Amino acid sequence: MAPYEALHSWKYRLPICWYEVGEKSLIGHELIKITLDKIRVISDKLQTAQGRQKSYTDKRRCNLEFLVGDNVF
Repeated sequence: MAPYEALHSWKYRLPICWYEVGEKSLIGHELIKITLDKIRVISDKLQTAQGRQKSYTDKRRCNLEFLVGDNVF
């Protein structure tokens, strides 16, 4: 499940126009290519951030074992 979907309970809808103010309007194949390239960059950056967070968490994680009768808080 994507982070956006988990947070907002619905799927993310991609914006159609991701171009700077003053740029020409893009149509058809060119718009789709630019949008897919930006989605790929965003996905790569999310994967990098998630990997970094996982490595930080894994360093601090340890297995705990408890026996019957142990008091735990």
